Amino acid sequence: MNTKTTLVVMAAGLGSRYGGIKQLDPVGLSGETILEFGLYDAVRAGFNEVVFILRKEIEADFHKVILDRLHLPVPVKLVFQEPPVPPRTKPLGTAHAIWSARHAVDGRFAVMNADDFYGRRSYELVHRWLTACDPGKPRYALVSYQLGRTLSENGPVSRGVCTVGPDGFLRTIEEHHQLDKSAMASLSPETPVSMNLFGLTPSYFRQVEERLPAFLASLTDNPNAELYLPSVLQSVLTTAEATVEVLPSPETWFGITFQPDRASVTERIRGLIREGVYPRDLWGKP
Repeated sequence: MNTKTTLVVMAAGLGSRYGGIKQLDPVGLSGETILEFGLYDAVRAGFNEVVFILRKEIEADFHKVILDRLHLPVPVKLVFQEPPVPPRTKPLGTAHAIWSARHAVDGRFAVMNADDFYGRRSYELVHRWLTACDPGKPRYALVSYQLGRTLSENGPVSRGVCTVGPDGFLRTIEEHHQLDKSAMASLSPETPVSMNLFGLTPSYFRQVEERLPAFLASLTDNPNAELYLPSVLQSVLTTAEATVEVLPSPETWFGITFQPDRASVTERIRGLIREGVYPRDLWGKP
């Protein structure tokens, strides 16, 4: 019997820096979005369930552009990130988004961003880790990339900068904002960073829930604060409530943060199609 492994896709972001719903922009030769290449790779790696985290206001577009044309051979669920605290309109962050999926996930799972290209071998890494882990324990995994390979030519980005021990386990993870090429003056290009591709177990939901009251109380002083997935991991590492194994990826990451990023992503995808990594039509004939 196959081990149940769920892929949780965070697609609720507003894309404010991008200027639109970037998760739904086509980059493939047959109109596929960057998300669809991740789904294709994840199913090939062995994931057998997909849960999408959305905002209610993009549900109709998400159905039209993605769900109505997919031919995924696995069950699909939709969950919605609960409305933020009024009068705020931005979502409450990635940790809160994952917590919103707590009733839809009943075992080991991976999480990913909808607007990042992680590469086939990254999904294989995290899937292999999930199938070997004990879903009843707070033991997690992080797929890391080299910082120098994750920067945008079109503006500053945020990255979870990691410190990894000699045993291959995460020691610290700290969110850095406004990172661009000039960051190489203080950080090595080989610095491992998180791109929000994680292997998790249900313990993570409880750990987020325990931290939500303090976070919500903090919004009085900082109404634009977000509760990030890496921030919760750092908290549980500090209190020794969990371990996080780091899985260095051999893949090259790319993604869409700013409008000009889309052209380079489209060209990279087409190059991979020419190399035979992907068919011309993901959901049709090769």
